[in-house]
Amino acid sequence: MPDNCRICAHPLLPEPLLIQRQMPAAAQGLPTAERLADDAGVDLELRQCGGCGLVQLPIAPVPYWREVIRAAGISPEMRAFRLDQFGRWIGDHGLTGRKVLEVGCGHGEYLALLGEAGADACGIEHAAAAVDACQAAGLRVSQGFIDGPQARLDDGPFDGFAILNFLEHIPAAHLTLRGIAAKLKPGATGLVEVPDFDMILRTRLFAEFIPDHLYYFTRQSLTHLLEGNGFEVLECRSEWHGYVLSATVRKRAPLDLSALQDAQATVKASFDAFLERFEAGRVAIWGAGHQALALISLLGIAPRIRYVLDSAPFKQGRFTPASHLPIVAPERLAAGEVDAVIVLAASYSDEVARIIGQRHGTRFQVAVLRDDGLHAVPPGEAEQ
Repeated sequence: MPDNCRICAHPLLPEPLLIQRQMPAAAQGLPTAERLADDAGVDLELRQCGGCGLVQLPIAPVPYWREVIRAAGISPEMRAFRLDQFGRWIGDHGLTGRKVLEVGCGHGEYLALLGEAGADACGIEHAAAAVDACQAAGLRVSQGFIDGPQARLDDGPFDGFAILNFLEHIPAAHLTLRGIAAKLKPGATGLVEVPDFDMILRTRLFAEFIPDHLYYFTRQSLTHLLEGNGFEVLECRSEWHGYVLSATVRKRAPLDLSALQDAQATVKASFDAFLERFEAGRVAIWGAGHQALALISLLGIAPRIRYVLDSAPFKQGRFTPASHLPIVAPERLAAGEVDAVIVLAASYSDEVARIIGQRHGTRFQVAVLRDDGLHAVPPGEAEQ
């Protein structure tokens, strides 16, 4: 029995949350009269991860865990619910006529409804007999299982996906989610549903624990799992009489940092405009902090700078990394080697500008870096 979380590998808390003895060993494959002598109950110990907090059963998965078995079929009420749910999701996310994958589609019970609701629906299912039944019914289904990003799936990439009351059966659920994400187009959305552990706790349904379900997700732990494995959670709510947690997700897109590139161009233009007013080597920079060091390199201004001033003694006598400018004490200004000082001291910049004005009056043109670029400080302000 594993002592670490299957998802994050952090040690499980040492004490079980709940122990249930002589429980059914599986929810499917009920014993026949001839097999009763071989049937035996199992003990279930509900444990919680000390890291991510996910509640789980640290037991071997049931033999058929890769297969989706919907023994209850679809009642008229469930059919109406799914058609409405799928229709709203497909409409809200522009999936009409778009390629949507059901992961673990069983005999196609929900896959057919996805198609009826307007999606170009296809599925993947591990059980060969279920795949045959789907294909005989005219559904587009391939045999297989998504166990990670390397899993093969010929029909992708997909615009959307659904995995419905299946994730809780999968030992490496995080790898399956990563595999799904790898098969999706940018911006693709999905429906992820699991039994609602919040409801189990709230209504004290102590008989809801079975070996088939390795994980018991609260809204928080489901969101944590999804966000840690490639998805942004758009919504997570309780559905179907409170028994199901339904999360609408979107494949996470890379951050757009173009604004930072635009800001760099703006700042560089302001530095160039200021430095053009002085001869090369007649400008100093005040501040050898990490931002100042980065700016000197990013803006390519080192050839126009004589030295960098810094009041920290342990920096003086050294050089700026990459740009190799000497770092000197502020007293060096008295030598008269420069005509201007660019202050790059972050939150201390205005204070430094005032110190320069108090010590040297109007001898130096002072400029301070603001959010939108370099700004010259009028001599009177620098002296205040």
